[in-house]
Amino acid sequence: MRWIVLDTETTGLDPAYGHRVIEIGAIEVINRTITGRDFHTYLKPDRDSDPGALNVHGLTTEFLSDKPLFAEKIDELLAFIDGAELIIHNAPFDLKFLNAELTRLGREGVTNFCDGVIDSLVHAKTLHPGKRNSLDALCDRYGISNAHRTLHGALLDSRLLAEVWLAMTRGQDSLMMDNFDEPVTGSQAAIEHRQDALNLPVILPSADELQAHEKYLAALDKAAKGDCVWRKFEPLTPSEN
Repeated sequence: MRWIVLDTETTGLDPAYGHRVIEIGAIEVINRTITGRDFHTYLKPDRDSDPGALNVHGLTTEFLSDKPLFAEKIDELLAFIDGAELIIHNAPFDLKFLNAELTRLGREGVTNFCDGVIDSLVHAKTLHPGKRNSLDALCDRYGISNAHRTLHGALLDSRLLAEVWLAMTRGQDSLMMDNFDEPVTGSQAAIEHRQDALNLPVILPSADELQAHEKYLAALDKAAKGDCVWRKFEPLTPSEN
């Protein structure tokens, strides 16, 4: 399973008004592991950024004046995302800009070069309805440090989003706690002591807790477009307390 977590920075909010992509960052994730491979480039837009956009990313026209054009970097980007599933926060925004740049070059849209797109914002809203689901809010929710993020940057935001995505989807792929993955070592007495420590009392959920759990599973089913892995386990009987 290969994911590419991708983000862009732009000169404004809409390519229909001539706004351009000025930065692209992408992080490779294979089998839920961030590999260390990435793609990153700044781009010369041949226009100024809107004041609002400049306040977000801080990439001035002067800084971008000697950077490559989109046409010079697109083949490298498409080779990097080839065959992977893209994960993008608020995907329609980034795809709109990337597709506009590709159209200028007479090229096909992004989805012709990858194995589909997942919108992490949609997934987050499904898991956390009614809550803030910006990248900063999700970093706070999942305990991912973003203290070094004073301005938006495509590569930094991609790295943060990769960690957020793995945290948001962890329950779908692993049912074991990390501590129990370690091999048992030491004397027989120590082994038996560890086994005894794992014989914990079982506290069954109440009817209200089961109802809340079922609601959460339904959200996971919707995000997974099918039954989530938790459905494979036998349901618990509610406690009488």
